[in-house]
Amino acid sequence: MSRPAANRPAASRPEAGRPEASRLVVVSNRVALPRETRAGGLAAAMHAALKEHGGLWFGWSGKRVPAEQRELHRESARNIDYALLDLTREEHEAYYLGFANRTLWPLLHFQPTLMEYSRAQYAGYRAVNRMFAERLAPLLREDDCVWVHDYHLIPLATELRARGIGARIGFFLHVPLPPPAMLVNLPCHADLMATFADYDLIGVQGRDDAQALLDYFLVQNSGIDVDANAGSITINGHRTRVAPFPISIDTAEVAQESMAAVGNATHRRFLASLQGRKLAIGVDRLDYSKGIPQRFKAFGMFLDRHREWRSRVSYLQIAPPSREEVPEYRELRTRLERIAGATNGRYAEPDWVPIRYVNRSFAQATLAGFYRVAQLGLVTPLKDGMNLVAKEFVAAQPPDDPGALVLSRFAGAANELPQAILVNPYDPDAQVEGIEQALTMPREEKRARWAAMFEYLSTHDIGAWRRDFLGALGTG
Repeated sequence: MSRPAANRPAASRPEAGRPEASRLVVVSNRVALPRETRAGGLAAAMHAALKEHGGLWFGWSGKRVPAEQRELHRESARNIDYALLDLTREEHEAYYLGFANRTLWPLLHFQPTLMEYSRAQYAGYRAVNRMFAERLAPLLREDDCVWVHDYHLIPLATELRARGIGARIGFFLHVPLPPPAMLVNLPCHADLMATFADYDLIGVQGRDDAQALLDYFLVQNSGIDVDANAGSITINGHRTRVAPFPISIDTAEVAQESMAAVGNATHRRFLASLQGRKLAIGVDRLDYSKGIPQRFKAFGMFLDRHREWRSRVSYLQIAPPSREEVPEYRELRTRLERIAGATNGRYAEPDWVPIRYVNRSFAQATLAGFYRVAQLGLVTPLKDGMNLVAKEFVAAQPPDDPGALVLSRFAGAANELPQAILVNPYDPDAQVEGIEQALTMPREEKRARWAAMFEYLSTHDIGAWRRDFLGALGTG
Protein backbone atom coordinates (compact mmCIF):
# COMPACT_ATOMS: atom_id res chain seq x y z
CA MET A 1 0.00 0.00 0.00
CA SER A 2 1.22 3.50 -0.76
CA ARG A 3 -0.18 4.98 2.44
CA PRO A 4 -2.46 4.13 5.37
CA ALA A 5 -6.06 5.18 5.41
CA ALA A 6 -6.74 8.57 6.95
CA ASN A 7 -7.50 8.58 10.67
CA ARG A 8 -10.97 9.73 11.55
CA PRO A 9 -11.29 12.32 14.33
CA ALA A 10 -12.47 10.44 17.41
CA ALA A 11 -14.32 13.46 18.82
CA SER A 12 -16.91 13.38 16.06
CA ARG A 13 -17.70 9.66 16.11
CA PRO A 14 -21.20 8.67 17.25
CA GLU A 15 -21.16 7.86 20.95
CA ALA A 16 -21.79 4.27 21.99
CA GLY A 17 -25.27 3.75 23.34
CA ARG A 18 -26.50 7.15 22.22
CA PRO A 19 -30.05 7.16 20.76
CA GLU A 20 -29.77 7.40 16.99
CA ALA A 21 -31.96 9.57 14.78
CA SER A 22 -29.66 9.89 11.81
CA ARG A 23 -30.27 11.84 8.67
CA LEU A 24 -29.33 9.87 5.56
CA VAL A 25 -27.00 11.40 2.98
CA VAL A 26 -26.80 9.61 -0.37
CA VAL A 27 -23.85 10.37 -2.65
CA SER A 28 -23.71 9.11 -6.23
CA ASN A 29 -22.29 10.18 -9.56
CA ARG A 30 -25.75 11.18 -10.81
CA VAL A 31 -28.74 12.31 -8.78
CA ALA A 32 -32.30 11.25 -9.60
CA LEU A 33 -34.52 14.28 -9.05
CA PRO A 34 -38.19 13.45 -8.33
CA ARG A 35 -39.36 14.70 -11.72
CA GLU A 36 -36.81 12.43 -13.43
CA THR A 37 -37.37 9.25 -11.40
CA ARG A 38 -38.98 6.33 -13.18
CA ALA A 39 -40.99 3.75 -11.30
CA GLY A 40 -38.90 1.13 -9.57
CA GLY A 41 -35.15 0.75 -9.52
CA LEU A 42 -32.37 2.24 -7.44
CA ALA A 43 -33.70 5.80 -7.68
CA ALA A 44 -37.01 4.80 -6.10
CA ALA A 45 -35.19 2.86 -3.36
CA MET A 46 -33.03 5.87 -2.52
CA HIS A 47 -36.02 8.20 -2.44
CA ALA A 48 -37.83 5.80 -0.11
CA ALA A 49 -34.82 5.69 2.23
CA LEU A 50 -34.37 9.47 2.16
CA LYS A 51 -38.04 10.12 2.88
CA GLU A 52 -37.95 7.68 5.80
CA HIS A 53 -34.87 9.17 7.44
CA GLY A 54 -34.99 12.72 6.10
CA GLY A 55 -31.98 13.44 4.01
CA LEU A 56 -29.78 14.85 1.31
CA TRP A 57 -28.80 13.49 -2.12
CA PHE A 58 -25.52 14.84 -3.48
CA GLY A 59 -23.87 14.29 -6.86
CA TRP A 60 -23.00 15.60 -10.28
CA SER A 61 -25.58 17.83 -11.97
CA GLY A 62 -24.95 16.35 -15.42
CA LYS A 63 -23.78 19.79 -16.59
CA ARG A 64 -20.34 20.56 -18.02
CA VAL A 65 -19.44 24.23 -17.64
CA PRO A 66 -16.37 26.49 -17.57
CA ALA A 67 -14.75 26.51 -14.12
CA GLU A 68 -15.77 30.10 -13.43
CA GLN A 69 -19.43 29.19 -14.04
CA ARG A 70 -19.50 26.16 -11.74
CA GLU A 71 -22.45 26.10 -9.34
CA LEU A 72 -23.79 23.97 -6.53
CA HIS A 73 -27.49 23.71 -7.36
CA ARG A 74 -29.83 23.26 -4.39
CA GLU A 75 -33.48 22.27 -4.26
CA SER A 76 -35.86 20.46 -1.93
CA ALA A 77 -38.92 18.25 -2.36
CA ARG A 78 -40.87 16.06 0.07
CA ASN A 79 -38.41 16.23 2.98
CA ILE A 80 -35.42 15.58 0.71
CA ASP A 81 -32.71 18.09 -0.12
CA TYR A 82 -30.77 17.82 -3.38
CA ALA A 83 -27.31 19.26 -4.02
CA LEU A 84 -25.94 18.98 -7.55
CA LEU A 85 -22.46 20.10 -8.52
CA ASP A 86 -21.35 21.07 -12.03
CA LEU A 87 -18.15 19.70 -13.60
CA THR A 88 -15.89 21.22 -16.19
CA ARG A 89 -15.41 19.43 -19.49
CA GLU A 90 -11.83 18.58 -18.48
CA GLU A 91 -13.00 17.09 -15.17
CA HIS A 92 -15.70 15.08 -16.92
CA GLU A 93 -13.19 13.74 -19.43
CA ALA A 94 -10.64 12.65 -16.81
CA TYR A 95 -12.94 11.52 -13.99
CA TYR A 96 -15.94 10.03 -15.80
CA LEU A 97 -15.05 9.18 -19.39
CA GLY A 98 -11.43 8.50 -18.53
CA PHE A 99 -10.58 6.75 -15.29
CA ALA A 100 -14.08 5.62 -14.26
CA ASN A 101 -15.20 4.24 -17.62
CA ARG A 102 -12.05 3.53 -19.63
CA THR A 103 -10.03 2.19 -16.72
CA LEU A 104 -12.17 0.95 -13.83
CA TRP A 105 -15.22 -0.27 -15.76
CA PRO A 106 -13.39 -2.82 -17.98
CA LEU A 107 -11.13 -3.93 -15.13
CA LEU A 108 -14.01 -4.47 -12.72
CA HIS A 109 -15.87 -6.42 -15.42
CA PHE A 110 -12.93 -8.82 -15.83
CA GLN A 111 -11.75 -7.25 -19.12
CA PRO A 112 -8.26 -5.92 -18.23
CA THR A 113 -7.13 -6.01 -21.87
CA LEU A 114 -9.69 -3.26 -22.60
CA MET A 115 -8.38 -1.10 -19.77
CA GLU A 116 -6.79 2.24 -20.68
CA TYR A 117 -4.82 3.98 -17.95
CA SER A 118 -3.08 7.30 -17.55
CA ARG A 119 -1.72 8.96 -14.43
CA ALA A 120 -3.31 12.22 -15.51
CA GLN A 121 -6.79 10.68 -15.63
CA TYR A 122 -6.32 9.03 -12.25
CA ALA A 123 -5.24 12.41 -10.85
CA GLY A 124 -8.39 13.91 -12.37
CA TYR A 125 -10.54 11.19 -10.78
CA ARG A 126 -9.00 11.85 -7.36
CA ALA A 127 -9.38 15.60 -7.86
CA VAL A 128 -13.12 15.33 -8.56
CA ASN A 129 -13.58 13.11 -5.50
CA ARG A 130 -11.65 15.71 -3.49
CA MET A 131 -13.87 18.49 -4.82
CA PHE A 132 -17.03 16.49 -4.05
CA ALA A 133 -15.79 16.10 -0.46
CA GLU A 134 -14.95 19.81 -0.18
CA ARG A 135 -18.46 20.79 -1.29
CA LEU A 136 -20.25 18.04 0.65
CA ALA A 137 -18.44 18.39 4.01
CA PRO A 138 -20.03 21.76 4.96
CA LEU A 139 -23.48 20.28 4.32
CA LEU A 140 -23.01 17.35 6.71
CA ARG A 141 -24.16 17.11 10.32
CA GLU A 142 -22.37 15.23 13.08
CA ASP A 143 -24.91 12.41 13.32
CA ASP A 144 -25.45 11.95 9.57
CA CYS A 145 -25.20 8.54 7.97
CA VAL A 146 -23.53 8.78 4.53
CA TRP A 147 -24.20 6.18 1.79
CA VAL A 148 -21.78 6.40 -1.15
CA HIS A 149 -22.55 4.56 -4.38
CA ASP A 150 -20.32 2.87 -6.92
CA TYR A 151 -16.91 2.92 -8.54
CA HIS A 152 -16.96 6.60 -9.48
CA LEU A 153 -16.55 7.57 -5.81
CA ILE A 154 -14.34 4.94 -4.17
CA PRO A 155 -11.97 7.50 -2.55
CA LEU A 156 -14.72 9.77 -1.22
CA ALA A 157 -14.58 8.53 2.38
CA THR A 158 -10.84 9.20 2.56
CA GLU A 159 -11.40 12.75 1.33
CA LEU A 160 -14.21 13.31 3.84
CA ARG A 161 -12.13 11.92 6.73
CA ALA A 162 -9.31 14.28 5.76
CA ARG A 163 -11.78 17.13 6.28
CA GLY A 164 -12.70 16.03 9.79
CA ILE A 165 -15.87 14.10 8.99
CA GLY A 166 -16.37 11.35 11.57
CA ALA A 167 -19.87 10.30 10.56
CA ARG A 168 -20.65 6.70 9.67
CA ILE A 169 -19.95 6.21 5.96
CA GLY A 170 -21.07 3.20 3.96
CA PHE A 171 -20.19 2.28 0.39
CA PHE A 172 -22.02 0.03 -2.07
CA LEU A 173 -20.28 -1.30 -5.18
CA HIS A 174 -22.88 -2.06 -7.84
CA VAL A 175 -20.43 -3.75 -10.22
CA PRO A 176 -18.34 -6.93 -9.78
CA LEU A 177 -14.98 -7.02 -8.02
CA PRO A 178 -12.30 -9.17 -9.66
CA PRO A 179 -9.75 -11.25 -7.74
CA PRO A 180 -6.42 -9.78 -6.55
CA ALA A 181 -4.44 -11.23 -9.47
CA MET A 182 -6.56 -9.10 -11.81
CA LEU A 183 -6.84 -6.00 -9.61
CA VAL A 184 -3.08 -5.59 -9.54
CA ASN A 185 -3.18 -4.87 -13.29
CA LEU A 186 -4.31 -1.40 -12.25
CA PRO A 187 -1.10 0.64 -11.88
CA CYS A 188 -2.56 2.72 -9.03
CA HIS A 189 -4.23 -0.22 -7.26
CA ALA A 190 -2.38 0.27 -3.95
CA ASP A 191 -3.33 3.92 -3.66
CA LEU A 192 -6.96 3.42 -4.71
CA MET A 193 -7.68 0.26 -2.73
CA ALA A 194 -6.31 1.78 0.48
CA THR A 195 -9.19 4.25 0.46
CA PHE A 196 -11.70 1.46 1.07
CA ALA A 197 -10.43 1.29 4.68
CA ASP A 198 -11.99 4.67 5.51
CA TYR A 199 -15.53 3.32 5.17
CA ASP A 200 -17.41 1.74 8.06
CA LEU A 201 -19.27 -0.69 5.80
CA ILE A 202 -18.54 -1.87 2.27
CA GLY A 203 -21.42 -3.60 0.54
CA VAL A 204 -20.93 -5.71 -2.58
CA GLN A 205 -23.27 -7.80 -4.70
CA GLY A 206 -22.15 -11.32 -3.80
CA ARG A 207 -19.96 -13.49 -1.61
CA ASP A 208 -17.32 -13.80 -4.33
CA ASP A 209 -17.01 -10.02 -4.50
CA ALA A 210 -16.63 -9.76 -0.72
CA GLN A 211 -14.02 -12.51 -0.73
CA ALA A 212 -12.12 -10.82 -3.55
CA LEU A 213 -11.79 -7.62 -1.51
CA LEU A 214 -10.67 -9.43 1.62
CA ASP A 215 -8.24 -11.56 -0.40
CA TYR A 216 -6.74 -8.44 -1.96
CA PHE A 217 -5.74 -7.06 1.44
CA LEU A 218 -4.46 -10.47 2.53
CA VAL A 219 -2.36 -10.96 -0.61
CA GLN A 220 -0.97 -7.45 -0.64
CA ASN A 221 0.24 -7.67 2.99
CA SER A 222 -0.63 -4.02 3.28
CA GLY A 223 -0.52 -3.46 7.00
CA ILE A 224 -4.28 -3.83 7.11
CA ASP A 225 -5.45 -6.58 9.47
CA VAL A 226 -7.91 -8.93 7.78
CA ASP A 227 -10.40 -11.06 9.68
CA ALA A 228 -11.81 -13.31 6.97
CA ASN A 229 -14.19 -15.06 9.37
CA ALA A 230 -15.72 -11.79 10.54
CA GLY A 231 -15.55 -10.26 7.07
CA SER A 232 -13.65 -7.17 8.16
CA ILE A 233 -10.46 -5.19 7.73
CA THR A 234 -8.83 -3.03 10.42
CA ILE A 235 -6.23 -0.27 10.18
CA ASN A 236 -5.19 2.23 12.86
CA GLY A 237 -7.89 0.83 15.12
CA HIS A 238 -10.69 1.52 12.62
CA ARG A 239 -12.69 -1.56 11.59
CA THR A 240 -14.42 -1.80 8.22
CA ARG A 241 -16.99 -4.51 7.63
CA VAL A 242 -17.21 -6.12 4.16
CA ALA A 243 -20.42 -7.99 3.31
CA PRO A 244 -22.67 -8.99 0.39
CA PHE A 245 -25.97 -7.16 -0.03
CA PRO A 246 -27.44 -8.39 -3.34
CA ILE A 247 -29.47 -5.57 -4.87
CA SER A 248 -32.99 -6.32 -6.07
CA ILE A 249 -36.17 -4.84 -7.55
CA ASP A 250 -39.60 -3.75 -6.36
CA THR A 251 -41.06 -7.15 -7.19
CA ALA A 252 -44.68 -6.33 -6.42
CA GLU A 253 -44.57 -3.13 -8.45
CA VAL A 254 -43.09 -4.81 -11.53
CA ALA A 255 -45.75 -7.52 -11.31
CA GLN A 256 -48.49 -4.91 -11.03
CA GLU A 257 -47.08 -2.93 -13.96
CA SER A 258 -47.00 -6.01 -16.16
CA MET A 259 -50.63 -6.83 -15.33
CA ALA A 260 -51.69 -3.22 -15.91
CA ALA A 261 -50.05 -3.26 -19.35
CA VAL A 262 -52.35 -6.04 -20.58
CA GLY A 263 -54.86 -4.61 -23.00
CA ASN A 264 -53.42 -1.13 -23.36
CA ALA A 265 -52.80 0.22 -26.86
CA THR A 266 -49.05 -0.43 -26.85
CA HIS A 267 -49.56 -3.97 -25.60
CA ARG A 268 -52.21 -4.73 -28.23
CA ARG A 269 -50.05 -3.41 -31.10
CA PHE A 270 -47.05 -5.38 -29.88
CA LEU A 271 -49.04 -8.61 -29.62
CA ALA A 272 -50.51 -8.07 -33.07
CA SER A 273 -47.04 -7.58 -34.54
CA LEU A 274 -45.97 -11.03 -33.28
CA GLN A 275 -48.77 -12.72 -35.23
CA GLY A 276 -48.97 -15.56 -32.72
CA ARG A 277 -45.22 -16.24 -32.67
CA LYS A 278 -43.25 -16.84 -29.50
CA LEU A 279 -41.05 -14.01 -28.24
CA ALA A 280 -37.53 -14.02 -26.85
CA ILE A 281 -36.47 -10.74 -25.23
CA GLY A 282 -33.21 -9.15 -24.14
CA VAL A 283 -32.94 -5.72 -22.53
CA ASP A 284 -29.46 -4.35 -21.91
CA ARG A 285 -27.63 -1.07 -21.86
CA LEU A 286 -25.36 -1.08 -24.91
CA ASP A 287 -22.14 -2.26 -23.30
CA TYR A 288 -19.46 -4.84 -24.13
CA SER A 289 -19.95 -6.51 -20.72
CA LYS A 290 -23.50 -7.58 -21.65
CA GLY A 291 -22.49 -10.27 -24.17
CA ILE A 292 -24.94 -9.09 -26.84
CA PRO A 293 -22.75 -10.02 -29.86
CA GLN A 294 -22.35 -13.54 -28.50
CA ARG A 295 -26.13 -13.70 -27.92
CA PHE A 296 -26.91 -12.54 -31.46
CA LYS A 297 -24.59 -15.16 -32.91
CA ALA A 298 -26.08 -17.88 -30.69
CA PHE A 299 -29.59 -17.00 -31.84
CA GLY A 300 -28.46 -17.26 -35.45
CA MET A 301 -26.92 -20.66 -34.69
CA PHE A 302 -30.20 -21.74 -33.09
CA LEU A 303 -32.13 -20.88 -36.26
CA ASP A 304 -29.53 -22.69 -38.35
CA ARG A 305 -29.73 -25.88 -36.27
CA HIS A 306 -33.47 -25.81 -35.53
CA ARG A 307 -35.19 -25.09 -38.80
CA GLU A 308 -38.52 -25.97 -37.21
CA TRP A 309 -38.36 -22.73 -35.17
CA ARG A 310 -37.85 -20.44 -38.14
CA SER A 311 -40.76 -18.04 -38.45
CA ARG A 312 -42.09 -19.34 -35.10
CA VAL A 313 -40.02 -17.20 -32.71
CA SER A 314 -38.89 -13.56 -32.80
CA TYR A 315 -36.08 -12.10 -30.72
CA LEU A 316 -36.51 -8.51 -29.51
CA GLN A 317 -33.28 -6.91 -28.31
CA ILE A 318 -33.65 -3.50 -26.67
CA ALA A 319 -30.22 -1.86 -26.27
CA PRO A 320 -30.24 1.88 -25.50
CA PRO A 321 -26.88 3.47 -26.40
CA SER A 322 -24.60 4.68 -23.62
CA ARG A 323 -21.25 6.46 -23.35
CA GLU A 324 -21.24 7.23 -27.05
CA GLU A 325 -18.23 9.47 -26.48
CA VAL A 326 -16.17 6.31 -25.88
CA PRO A 327 -14.96 4.74 -29.17
CA GLU A 328 -15.45 1.15 -27.98
CA TYR A 329 -19.17 1.77 -27.56
CA ARG A 330 -19.58 3.20 -31.05
CA GLU A 331 -17.72 0.20 -32.43
CA LEU A 332 -19.97 -2.18 -30.48
CA ARG A 333 -23.10 -0.59 -31.94
CA THR A 334 -21.74 -0.98 -35.46
CA ARG A 335 -20.81 -4.61 -34.79
CA LEU A 336 -24.28 -5.46 -33.51
CA GLU A 337 -25.97 -3.81 -36.48
CA ARG A 338 -23.77 -5.90 -38.76
CA ILE A 339 -24.55 -9.21 -37.00
CA ALA A 340 -28.30 -8.51 -36.78
CA GLY A 341 -28.37 -7.47 -40.43
CA ALA A 342 -26.58 -10.63 -41.53
CA THR A 343 -28.88 -12.89 -39.48
CA ASN A 344 -32.02 -11.16 -40.72
CA GLY A 345 -30.78 -11.20 -44.28
CA ARG A 346 -30.18 -14.95 -44.10
CA TYR A 347 -33.32 -16.13 -42.30
CA ALA A 348 -36.03 -13.47 -42.65
CA GLU A 349 -39.31 -14.13 -44.45
CA PRO A 350 -41.54 -11.49 -46.04
CA ASP A 351 -43.71 -11.47 -42.90
CA TRP A 352 -41.06 -12.30 -40.24
CA VAL A 353 -37.78 -10.78 -39.05
CA PRO A 354 -35.75 -12.98 -36.64
CA ILE A 355 -34.04 -10.17 -34.69
CA ARG A 356 -35.79 -6.94 -33.83
CA TYR A 357 -32.92 -4.71 -32.73
CA VAL A 358 -34.02 -1.45 -31.08
CA ASN A 359 -31.60 1.28 -29.92
CA ARG A 360 -33.87 3.27 -27.63
CA SER A 361 -35.10 3.16 -24.06
CA PHE A 362 -38.62 2.50 -22.81
CA ALA A 363 -40.46 3.34 -19.62
CA GLN A 364 -40.33 0.68 -16.91
CA ALA A 365 -44.07 0.04 -17.20
CA THR A 366 -43.75 -0.54 -20.96
CA LEU A 367 -40.86 -2.96 -20.46
CA ALA A 368 -42.88 -4.86 -17.87
CA GLY A 369 -45.57 -5.38 -20.50
CA PHE A 370 -42.99 -6.61 -23.02
CA TYR A 371 -41.57 -9.06 -20.47
CA ARG A 372 -45.04 -10.43 -19.76
CA VAL A 373 -45.55 -11.27 -23.44
CA ALA A 374 -42.20 -13.06 -23.79
CA GLN A 375 -41.86 -16.82 -23.45
CA LEU A 376 -38.09 -16.54 -23.17
CA GLY A 377 -35.83 -14.07 -21.37
CA LEU A 378 -32.22 -13.89 -22.63
CA VAL A 379 -29.91 -12.42 -19.97
CA THR A 380 -26.39 -13.51 -20.86
CA PRO A 381 -23.79 -10.93 -19.76
CA LEU A 382 -20.13 -11.86 -19.83
CA LYS A 383 -19.95 -10.43 -16.31
CA ASP A 384 -22.45 -8.48 -14.25
CA GLY A 385 -22.60 -7.44 -10.63
CA MET A 386 -26.27 -8.43 -10.46
CA ASN A 387 -28.42 -7.76 -13.57
CA LEU A 388 -31.86 -6.58 -12.52
CA VAL A 389 -33.40 -7.37 -15.93
CA ALA A 390 -33.32 -11.05 -14.98
CA LYS A 391 -35.34 -10.29 -11.85
CA GLU A 392 -37.73 -7.95 -13.67
CA PHE A 393 -38.41 -10.63 -16.30
CA VAL A 394 -39.37 -13.13 -13.61
CA ALA A 395 -41.53 -10.64 -11.70
CA ALA A 396 -43.45 -9.66 -14.84
CA GLN A 397 -44.40 -13.18 -15.96
CA PRO A 398 -48.00 -14.45 -15.82
CA PRO A 399 -48.25 -17.10 -13.06
CA ASP A 400 -50.49 -19.43 -15.05
CA ASP A 401 -48.20 -19.61 -18.10
CA PRO A 402 -44.79 -18.12 -17.31
CA GLY A 403 -41.85 -17.96 -19.64
CA ALA A 404 -38.38 -19.38 -19.01
CA LEU A 405 -35.22 -17.45 -18.21
CA VAL A 406 -31.85 -18.20 -19.84
CA LEU A 407 -29.29 -16.62 -17.53
CA SER A 408 -25.52 -16.24 -17.60
CA ARG A 409 -23.64 -18.04 -14.85
CA PHE A 410 -21.53 -14.89 -14.56
CA ALA A 411 -24.37 -12.57 -13.57
CA GLY A 412 -24.81 -12.00 -9.85
CA ALA A 413 -28.48 -12.91 -10.27
CA ALA A 414 -27.47 -16.51 -11.02
CA ASN A 415 -26.57 -16.96 -7.34
CA GLU A 416 -30.15 -16.09 -6.39
CA LEU A 417 -32.09 -17.62 -9.27
CA PRO A 418 -30.75 -21.18 -9.66
CA GLN A 419 -34.08 -22.25 -11.19
CA ALA A 420 -33.19 -20.33 -14.36
CA ILE A 421 -31.48 -22.12 -17.25
CA LEU A 422 -27.87 -21.23 -16.47
CA VAL A 423 -25.43 -20.98 -19.38
CA ASN A 424 -21.85 -19.96 -20.06
CA PRO A 425 -22.11 -16.93 -22.40
CA TYR A 426 -18.70 -17.72 -23.91
CA ASP A 427 -20.07 -21.08 -25.13
CA PRO A 428 -22.40 -20.52 -28.12
CA ASP A 429 -23.49 -24.17 -28.11
CA ALA A 430 -24.61 -23.81 -24.50
CA GLN A 431 -26.67 -20.74 -25.41
CA VAL A 432 -28.27 -22.60 -28.33
CA GLU A 433 -29.14 -25.50 -26.01
CA GLY A 434 -30.52 -23.08 -23.42
CA ILE A 435 -32.79 -21.41 -25.98
CA GLU A 436 -34.05 -24.78 -27.21
CA GLN A 437 -34.66 -25.99 -23.64
CA ALA A 438 -36.59 -22.84 -22.76
CA LEU A 439 -38.82 -22.99 -25.83
CA THR A 440 -39.67 -26.68 -25.39
CA MET A 441 -39.95 -26.81 -21.58
CA PRO A 442 -43.29 -28.25 -20.35
CA ARG A 443 -45.64 -25.72 -18.79
CA GLU A 444 -45.65 -27.42 -15.38
CA GLU A 445 -41.88 -27.28 -15.17
CA LYS A 446 -41.90 -23.62 -16.12
CA ARG A 447 -44.51 -22.94 -13.46
CA ALA A 448 -42.47 -24.71 -10.78
CA ARG A 449 -39.27 -22.89 -11.69
CA TRP A 450 -41.03 -19.53 -11.88
CA ALA A 451 -42.87 -19.96 -8.57
CA ALA A 452 -39.62 -20.64 -6.71
CA MET A 453 -37.93 -17.58 -8.24
CA PHE A 454 -40.91 -15.29 -7.69
CA GLU A 455 -41.26 -16.34 -4.05
CA TYR A 456 -37.59 -15.56 -3.46
CA LEU A 457 -37.83 -12.16 -5.19
CA SER A 458 -40.96 -11.26 -3.24
CA THR A 459 -39.05 -11.67 0.01
CA HIS A 460 -35.70 -10.34 -1.17
CA ASP A 461 -36.89 -7.16 -2.86
CA ILE A 462 -35.39 -3.67 -3.15
CA GLY A 463 -36.89 -2.64 0.20
CA ALA A 464 -35.24 -5.56 1.98
CA TRP A 465 -31.91 -4.67 0.33
CA ARG A 466 -32.15 -1.06 1.48
CA ARG A 467 -33.17 -1.99 5.03
CA ASP A 468 -30.44 -4.64 5.34
CA PHE A 469 -27.68 -2.28 4.26
CA LEU A 470 -28.80 0.69 6.34
CA GLY A 471 -29.40 -1.58 9.32
CA ALA A 472 -25.84 -2.85 9.07
CA LEU A 473 -24.54 0.69 8.72
CA GLY A 474 -26.58 1.73 11.75
CA THR A 475 -29.01 4.44 10.72
CA GLY A 476 -31.16 4.04 13.82
